[in-house]
Amino acid sequence: MASLLYRAVSTAGRTVVQNGQRVLGVCPNVHVTQQRRNLSLHEYHSLQLLRDAGVVTPRGEVARTPEEAFELAKKLGGEDVVIKAQVLAGGRGKGSFDSGLKGGVKIVFSPEECKDIATKMLGHKIFTKQTGEAGRICNEVLLVERLYPRREFYFAIVMERAYGGPAIVASSQGGVNIEEIAEEYPDAIIKEGIDIVEGLSIDQALRVAERMKFNPKLQREAAEMMVKIYEMFSRTDATMVEINPMSEDSNGKVYCMDAKVRFDDNAEYRQKDIFALRDWSQEDERDIQAAKADLNYIGLDGNIGCLVNGAGLAMATMDIIKLHGGSPANFLDVGGGATAAQVTEAFKLITSDPNVQAIMVNIFGGIMRCDVIAQGIIEAATELDLKVPIVVRLQGTQVDDAKALIAASGLRILACDNLDDAAKMAVRLSTIVQLAKQTKVDVKFELPTF
Repeated sequence: MASLLYRAVSTAGRTVVQNGQRVLGVCPNVHVTQQRRNLSLHEYHSLQLLRDAGVVTPRGEVARTPEEAFELAKKLGGEDVVIKAQVLAGGRGKGSFDSGLKGGVKIVFSPEECKDIATKMLGHKIFTKQTGEAGRICNEVLLVERLYPRREFYFAIVMERAYGGPAIVASSQGGVNIEEIAEEYPDAIIKEGIDIVEGLSIDQALRVAERMKFNPKLQREAAEMMVKIYEMFSRTDATMVEINPMSEDSNGKVYCMDAKVRFDDNAEYRQKDIFALRDWSQEDERDIQAAKADLNYIGLDGNIGCLVNGAGLAMATMDIIKLHGGSPANFLDVGGGATAAQVTEAFKLITSDPNVQAIMVNIFGGIMRCDVIAQGIIEAATELDLKVPIVVRLQGTQVDDAKALIAASGLRILACDNLDDAAKMAVRLSTIVQLAKQTKVDVKFELPTF
């Protein structure tokens, strides 16, 4: 096992960190927020899936130019229509565009006004609580007929761990932020598990409709709609179908006014038509690169890049980095059959994050051969001219060959046989780099070679 004794010095000759002790400054820990990976579709796609399932929704069509919006507004008829920005982010109604327009959901009263609003939405970024400072580009707008709801409800079907399967989440208070309702009035939230074998029965749906306080004359209609929503949820491998609001209109009909649907990425092979609807313009550029290279990647906000084979081992690697005071910059699983080219692509993904200050490679070679990973590391380090320190923990098939390849490469890569030692070293090295950036000194690493 390589020694963990090391020293980092600045180009001015000052020791920055020695044998695990910081000599200059204090490096703050970086908070990590786990992201979820589920396919999300635009509202108009979600509404179409509901229509195909027999659920009643407002009439509407999508426009991609102001001129199309003008023509569709005339086609929908009536004195007013609703125009909605199509972006994969919540809080559109309270968002703002870089064009100066406030709000991503607007009621317009003429085709001319519709065209004007569409001009301020299309091709512009909207900023909401969910998008952050990056914003999301709006390339499409949905125009729907304006309805006049008398009462609004919240209805969703989600995969819920507490119930071991799908569950209903509903409330008599819809059309508003459900998180705020849950926080202020927890008793207003209805939760019921759904038997994964029997599905949602009409009797259970009727009971939910009654608890939601639908008009007694409309409870049967609402319950039948809930059953259809569940059937769509199950058939499409959805992880969430959220209707906010589900409403009773002034004519005594039940409508699903809005829809947000998410799908399990693992079901892509079964739901090819649905996954073909993915809007890549709404995705992180790194997620697009990962998909093209067939890598499982999720960007986080730490500073230690991770390259691991196997989702379980990747989670364990992130956990042990956190245990020793570090912060993972990503989840990256190269899988059991990665090639050297995929490993190189993985390094490109990791180093595209400017926050990465050290990289930890943790490979257990079973199906995956360690020498293939080593070759990928060498190619990536050479091609990308990597400057950040790399800690490699390799165990398993062809591990000796892998170590020989790395030793012969002449690259400054630290090998650790023990996972705990590797994590400690990665955290320490990231501390060095961060401290060097804070003190604005160039750091030279004196690491043991093989």
